[in-house]
Amino acid sequence: MNEKLIFTDNAGAELDSFISGLTYAGTIVITDTNVEASVLPKFAETSDVVKNSPKIVIPVGDDNKTIDTLASVWKKLSDMEAVRKTIVVNIGGGVVTDLGGFAAATYMRGMRCVNVPTTLLAAVDASVGGKTGINFNGLKNQVGVFSEPVATIISTEFFNTLSDEEILSGYGEMLKHGLLEGDAAIDRLLSLNPLTDTAQLLGTIRDSVEVKARVVAEDLRESGTRKLLNLGHTFGHAFESFSYERGTPAAHGYAVVWGLVCELVLSHMRHGFPSALLYRIRDYVREHYGTFAITCNDYPALIHAMRHDKKNASSDSINCTLLQKPGLGLTDEVVSEDEIKSALDIYRDLML
Repeated sequence: MNEKLIFTDNAGAELDSFISGLTYAGTIVITDTNVEASVLPKFAETSDVVKNSPKIVIPVGDDNKTIDTLASVWKKLSDMEAVRKTIVVNIGGGVVTDLGGFAAATYMRGMRCVNVPTTLLAAVDASVGGKTGINFNGLKNQVGVFSEPVATIISTEFFNTLSDEEILSGYGEMLKHGLLEGDAAIDRLLSLNPLTDTAQLLGTIRDSVEVKARVVAEDLRESGTRKLLNLGHTFGHAFESFSYERGTPAAHGYAVVWGLVCELVLSHMRHGFPSALLYRIRDYVREHYGTFAITCNDYPALIHAMRHDKKNASSDSINCTLLQKPGLGLTDEVVSEDEIKSALDIYRDLML
């Protein structure tokens, strides 16, 4: 992985220092309306790059991660006379880093970008690893490219603007990383409450990001090992898409932890994943995230969403990443509709 990871308590100084070490023809900041109002004014006090760069501001929210928004960013880059040596600085959550990264990767066949995530979810997930993209045809992240930023600058100084839901959403991805790392990592995460144990958060974030970085370094384009990072996401993406369809949008990390419970149920059914740990994770998820209420009448819509997940080798199969135990994952596990229905039945019983 060529992306430089910078963990800091002073993102402004680190951003200016990093940019000053590059040869470039100017900088342009891409952000959203919320970050423009709540983060940029204070960020500009510590960063000349943020203070002096022209801004492209996109509407907030995942429903704006569209081809129309992307086209508007391309047009503004053109209007600002951006060139290939212009550096894009994406400041925001996952929508900004996904869409801004995609815009940078495709405008003039590729510009460099730096990500500065302002949410915990973006810090541990979307801003790291080079996945960029937009939603298309009602499905998440269906169009995009692999294109690493030259750097990602991670600081907890922005997180005091976040709601409890946004903190917990990011922590959901960290729980996934802990399961991929091993027993000690998941034990540590299950012992913490990210809403109260804030003093330990930056170190825990570093540990989590480094898990992802090691996996991505082995397999940038997701042909093998990187599929481990899909743990929880086959069911999770289905929950997330379905939540939008029924008008009760679920935060991404919430959908992932509900998906983790389902996929750990499958892992227990197929590979003997320890039931005691499954119950510990269920307890943590139920206490902090509640449950995603479904009935058996919802199964066809969820299975339909899983069939259209981009992780599948074909529309005839549904793939999951499963675990034998923490630290020992299995990718490309094709699961049947009957297994999915059984896992959903057990999920509903467990999460009551």
